Amino acid sequence: MTTAPRASQRMIIRDVRVFDGVSDRTQDNADVLIEGSHVIAVSTSPIAGDASDGVVEIAGKGRFLMPGLSDAHVHLMGNANSMLDFVQGPTGTLYGNTIAEAKRMLLRGFTTVRDMGGDTAPVKALIDRGTFEGPRIFPSQAMISQTSGHADFAFVYDIPEEFGGKPSRTEDIHFTRVADGVPRVLAAVREQLRMGATQIKLTLGGGAASMYDPLNTLQYTPDEIAAAVQAATDYGTYVATHVYTPAGIARALDAGVRSIEHGHLADEATVRRIADAQAWLSMQPFAEDDHHYPDPVRAGKNTEICHGTAQVYEWAKKYGVKTAWGTDLLLEPQSAPRQSAMAARLGDFYSNAEALRMLTSGNAELFEMAGERNSYRGGKLGVIAEGAWADMILVDGDPLTDLSLIGDPENAFKLIVKGGQVVKNTL
Repeated sequence: MTTAPRASQRMIIRDVRVFDGVSDRTQDNADVLIEGSHVIAVSTSPIAGDASDGVVEIAGKGRFLMPGLSDAHVHLMGNANSMLDFVQGPTGTLYGNTIAEAKRMLLRGFTTVRDMGGDTAPVKALIDRGTFEGPRIFPSQAMISQTSGHADFAFVYDIPEEFGGKPSRTEDIHFTRVADGVPRVLAAVREQLRMGATQIKLTLGGGAASMYDPLNTLQYTPDEIAAAVQAATDYGTYVATHVYTPAGIARALDAGVRSIEHGHLADEATVRRIADAQAWLSMQPFAEDDHHYPDPVRAGKNTEICHGTAQVYEWAKKYGVKTAWGTDLLLEPQSAPRQSAMAARLGDFYSNAEALRMLTSGNAELFEMAGERNSYRGGKLGVIAEGAWADMILVDGDPLTDLSLIGDPENAFKLIVKGGQVVKNTL
């Protein structure tokens, strides 16, 4: 059932246990007042208003109300399409699949995501306008890569553009951008900013999904990375980098990168250095079967990455690293629903309260580093508090004691609200 209240409508969710996204405990027997797209009040005293005043009332009956979930590392276009779709599919189909996956993601309770590679700024605009349903999106636009780097999806026989060749198909659709040398890196960063990027994504080392780059490779020179950081900083935002290894992370931090994406192969000294630099570690609790690869080389890289997860999380906790959570599911549309299971899996490494904070207010703190490029500055994300965006989930059960509930959104999430709009109501 889908209900869309008018933007000016007042709504009261009554008698709920409120997890505000920040505290370890809930505020019980509370009413939450929403007016338009924002939270107006959270009170343990009954809030005046009823249907005769034009107020929509929802009876929470003591259920658990929490902020909408967020994902700091999605690929909406990559989630929704296979490699064959990218190489052979019509462009319209790629975007249609992306819009459909955005709605499914919202119905899994994800009201805000940071997209780390793909032409999602137009999708964001359509969602923000109300044309389609989906989460709030912080787009990075195309992943920027060197030739033979992690986001070089050209075929091995293709001539690099530097030598007179043509951009690959994934560049044509703005999923990737290959750029070598400082001038081209600057142009690539500025191109993504022009297209609506809220932050910039560089690939600085090998990856499992890519064909030409062992995990230990160092990609982009210090000068190239520093140029990207400067261009992003000049626009009031930051650079996030795909990188796994100590050497790659060190090069990124030296150049002023603010968010390390992945980092699963870091050693203890490197994790401590991330903390000292006050940079973010945007990690994913990977399991080997989250992705499937048709050849032993890429499958082996995937295994190596997954085996580093638990240890890096431990070091991150030890040194107080600012840690975000994401999924990075890619090129296997049938695996997109794993997003919910991966969120619940965070409880294997953190307490339930720590996990819920990371999935809500914690990720939001990272998103807000986009500064004035953040189009959602009109309210706080990831919290239930006066003045915050009215993005929330009513859960049948208590995720503070049973985090597996967020892995079953179809049954556990009875109400999903985004911007004061009820997008799911099965009460």
